[in-house]
Amino acid sequence: MYNVNPYQQYQQNSIKSADRGKLTLILYENAVKFIKQATKFIEEGKLQEAHKAIIKSQEIIAYLSDTLNMDYEISNNLYSLYAYMNRRLIEANIKKDRVILAEVLALVSDLRETWQEAIRIAAPPVALGL
Repeated sequence: MYNVNPYQQYQQNSIKSADRGKLTLILYENAVKFIKQATKFIEEGKLQEAHKAIIKSQEIIAYLSDTLNMDYEISNNLYSLYAYMNRRLIEANIKKDRVILAEVLALVSDLRETWQEAIRIAAPPVALGL
């Protein structure tokens, strides 16, 4: 028998039961987390760890790009933005540049906040106990 971290189990169950909107939000949140980690690792001189964190954020951005429904005009805009962010992450990784990471972090954070608001607006109203 192996020990399972209850928090990790909760996270896994949350992801498995999440709808597409919530999954996209989780992806944005993780991209933010990995970019912040990379920045911290660069500051600490842990360049291999920074590399790994940047790669994880690139993988998330690539996945978001790959799953776009190109039937919508906004998807074309997002595709271009994701491509730009990916190029900048590659450059940040090569140079280990915190300024570039801050730029991409701002873009991903804006997308995350926009997505949070879209989910909030689209959510069904909560019953008022009637």
